[in-house]
Amino acid sequence: MKERAEDFLAMVRTRRTVRDFAPDPVPMDVVERCIEAAGTAPNGANRQPWHFAVITDPGVKRRIREAAEKEERAFYGGRAPQDWLDALAHLGTDEHKPFLETAPVLIAVFAESYALDDDGERMKNYYVTESVGIATGILVTALHASGLATLTHTPSPMGFLNEIVQRPRNERPFLLLVVGRPAPGARVPVISKKPLSEITSHH
Repeated sequence: MKERAEDFLAMVRTRRTVRDFAPDPVPMDVVERCIEAAGTAPNGANRQPWHFAVITDPGVKRRIREAAEKEERAFYGGRAPQDWLDALAHLGTDEHKPFLETAPVLIAVFAESYALDDDGERMKNYYVTESVGIATGILVTALHASGLATLTHTPSPMGFLNEIVQRPRNERPFLLLVVGRPAPGARVPVISKKPLSEITSHH
């Protein structure tokens, strides 16, 4: 058990968010197996309140980039408070999101606010945000373990995703996951993670 835990820790420590992607295609069966892994996540009442829209079509990716950059221009141009912009400064992010077109795969993760039965009646879902968050974490980790890089992107608001990928109103966009291989020479910020002593307490 200890050896498996150490091996897993060593693997996830190599994960880094990438913003420069190579355009080369990635094996779709690998992406699908990772999504299947995400679908094993624990969730409220086993409602499984998630949907993963896989986007590879260049025209659709272009539409998503245009809509996302419109929201990001508003964010960086005045919507975001200065302290938020200051916190992001060391990452070098701005309103330009070329990775949304360059990366071979986008996965739009949707959270199902409520389900519909066979008669179209609403059925309550439970712990939707928590459930979809856990599934997304498994997805990111599975993709990394498979040798693919990811970027979690959350333009706000993200309602444009429902229209572009034609998802129903009972699903709300949770996160846009960019997937691919790092571009040659891709750079990442120098960051560190808090040590165990700062994130753990024993009682």
